[in-house]
Amino acid sequence: MILEEETGLSPAGRLMFERIAKASHNMGRMITDMLELLRVVRAELTPQAVDMGALARSAWEGLAPQLADVQLEVQAMPAALGDPTLLRQVLSNLLDNAIKYARPEVGLRIVVGHDAEQGAYFIRDNGIGFDMAHAGKLFGLFQRLPAAGSVPGMGIGLAIVARIVERHGGQVWAVAAPGQGATFWLRLPLA
Repeated sequence: MILEEETGLSPAGRLMFERIAKASHNMGRMITDMLELLRVVRAELTPQAVDMGALARSAWEGLAPQLADVQLEVQAMPAALGDPTLLRQVLSNLLDNAIKYARPEVGLRIVVGHDAEQGAYFIRDNGIGFDMAHAGKLFGLFQRLPAAGSVPGMGIGLAIVARIVERHGGQVWAVAAPGQGATFWLRLPLA
């Protein structure tokens, strides 16, 4: 950095400068994330029939260029009644989460579908999973699970998912086990 080079900082000063730079970068990301959450909470809902399969594939295409060894299966699903832009955000955040929490030693497999018995859509992966003892923290703002230390993000993606689903009058929950992947469930009104 120019400022760092110009001032001739000592090693201790350089370390302090790096900490300040990192903290300001993190604060910038937090502000951006908060603005995104505010946008979602205030967005006008335009409910319509939404083809959830097509929406999942569209969200995936936005993420796919960064992926190599990943399989996505999109099963036949009934249409949801909701705002397509906001529901795309939900699917995009959940698919991105599955990618972030993949197990490197296993090729990532993600299945998106609908379970008639549960009356809910699901996004299931074979990633690292998590301990259900921490499930209460999943959808909180800036909440991260203990194993998430090396995973990028600020802990706002699932909070956004929860707010969008709640605004649609639905429910969101997750079921997982360490080393066995996770399934995120979305109960939304059907078209």
